[in-house]
Amino acid sequence: MCGIAGIWGSLADKRGVLAESCRRIRHRGPDSNGYWEDASAGLALAHVRLAILDLTEAGHQPMVSACGRYVLVLNGEIYNHLDMRARLQQMGRAPDWRGHSDTETVLACFAGLGVEATLQDAVGMYAIALWDRQSRKLTLARDRMGEKPLYYGYTGGNLAFASELKALMPIPGFGADLNRQALASFMRHNYIPAPQSIYEGIAKLPPGTWLEVGEDMVNRRELPEPRVYWSARQAADQGLAHPLSFGSDKEAVDALGQVLGQAVRGQMLSDVSLGAFLSGGIDSSTIVSLMQAGSTQPVRTFSIGFHDRAYDEAEHAKAVAAHLGTQHTELYVTPDDALAVVPRLPEMYDEPFADSSQLPTFLVTRMARRHVTVALSGDGGDELFGGYSRYFRVRDMYSKFQRIPRPLRHAAGGLLRASTALPGRGAWRGKVGKVGELLSVDYQAEFYRQFVSYWPDPGRVVKGGSEIPSLFQQPMDGPIFEAMMKLDTQTYLPDDILVKVDRAAMAVSLETRVPILDHRVYEFAWRMPFQYKVRGSTGKWALRQLLYRHVPQSLVDRPKRGFAVPLASWLRGPLRDWAEALLDPVRLGQDGWFEPEPILRRWREHKSGHRNWSSHLWGVLMMQAWLDCHRRGGGATATDKLKETLTR
Repeated sequence: MCGIAGIWGSLADKRGVLAESCRRIRHRGPDSNGYWEDASAGLALAHVRLAILDLTEAGHQPMVSACGRYVLVLNGEIYNHLDMRARLQQMGRAPDWRGHSDTETVLACFAGLGVEATLQDAVGMYAIALWDRQSRKLTLARDRMGEKPLYYGYTGGNLAFASELKALMPIPGFGADLNRQALASFMRHNYIPAPQSIYEGIAKLPPGTWLEVGEDMVNRRELPEPRVYWSARQAADQGLAHPLSFGSDKEAVDALGQVLGQAVRGQMLSDVSLGAFLSGGIDSSTIVSLMQAGSTQPVRTFSIGFHDRAYDEAEHAKAVAAHLGTQHTELYVTPDDALAVVPRLPEMYDEPFADSSQLPTFLVTRMARRHVTVALSGDGGDELFGGYSRYFRVRDMYSKFQRIPRPLRHAAGGLLRASTALPGRGAWRGKVGKVGELLSVDYQAEFYRQFVSYWPDPGRVVKGGSEIPSLFQQPMDGPIFEAMMKLDTQTYLPDDILVKVDRAAMAVSLETRVPILDHRVYEFAWRMPFQYKVRGSTGKWALRQLLYRHVPQSLVDRPKRGFAVPLASWLRGPLRDWAEALLDPVRLGQDGWFEPEPILRRWREHKSGHRNWSSHLWGVLMMQAWLDCHRRGGGATATDKLKETLTR
């Protein structure tokens, strides 16, 4: 795991600027850093390295190909790189290998096979920048599922790219304008969906795409549209069109075990210490079970616990670890431990990000990093195998609502929405308002969008903000349950879940790997008939059956809890003064990003205890804290004061 950055243009001191870029993302690669420049073309590449495969200088980046034509910086891992080496050998296109790093392998494949063929062959997580010295073309590429980030765009007349936005900040002219459309999208989702970023002119490369920029484009400050080499939606549609046929339930579970086991074994390749997160839930327990089944030594596992039993899963993880015989480490954290992370969040995430499970995620990654350099995660099981409870709720609600005649349904929806504005108090208002919104919706995609929205009309909250069209506004084909799974894989998974894990883990120089998101597992899951994913009111059916082969059902069968913190009570308690300062009406008005009235109304209702607006307010607070961190100079901010309070 590493960090990459580059500049192409007339900027004079590229070395000095990129040295500062590397310093700012040193956490992504504390082992070494490198710089390479093609002075005649005006292009420079930089890299910070977290050494995982081939710890010698033979794995150093930027790396020049054996033929001298190509130069590569890579963030991530190519799990099947040894197979790719073998194919090059068989084809007679392999160079004289200098080491055994995956970077050298993929660079040789780019030189010998071409860009798209290499991307099609590679199994892994990665963000790549490849410079062709002969044609003077720069290629940027991102892995299929979006595990590794890549930002790019023009700033100060130069084309720039980096693993994190903070690496672009030293470039003169960067960050002059914020993106109000992106902020509007953020208020709906609590994350900023690709290809937008919080900065005007800077985009996120979407998962499964690559683009090639030529010298003439840079001179005109143009960028091509990203080209798709793999699509999660197309792969899902193809899987549904060509389902697998199993002779029995056992045969289906056997097949799942084979493909997921292959992914787990491939992701255990490492020259450094390796472990896994273990929550005691279905997904992480399955990954750890397969790891332990294929290991001759106890696997290192990690979990955190909370003394509040409503949020604690550590005892379940401990029981699973004891049954499997892993070398288990757990850490019980206090509210103060979690609250102490809050001041770090704006810098850690670079742009507004408001999934409150970012707090426990950082705590478990920090704890794991004290023992290992690589950790496997169980993320992705809910999206691939139908595990989220909201899928069942939305399916049932949509089916019931659509049976109501449209005019009556719309009229009822309008009355319910209006009723929430009547005088008085009550916790019922939020639920009634949400039902009113959903009754007025006619299409699946919009129904799901409103269901998962925090602020259903962001244009009324963000001054001058209007959302750009999103995947949620495209038709959702087929049954709504599977349509939601597909949509989440394209949106919530890469833009929320994977961002959360990448930034939290990289902040402590920990590489995380996600075997369930191996694209071969993904394609197999979508070829499994629905009955193997969902039966009755139970999701992840086949995944559960696979787990039961390793762990007693009684240890893992319980309601899904998620990775949550008691945010609602914290905002009324230890975080209240911090929130009050960030939500000060004068400040909201002066900053000019938000309409104060709807935000302050929800803040008053939340403080009263009559409503729980914690997730909605967390988005506003993360934006305000981010402004403190990135847009203000001098003076003590609310976040600075919170940090002082928590460290007294």
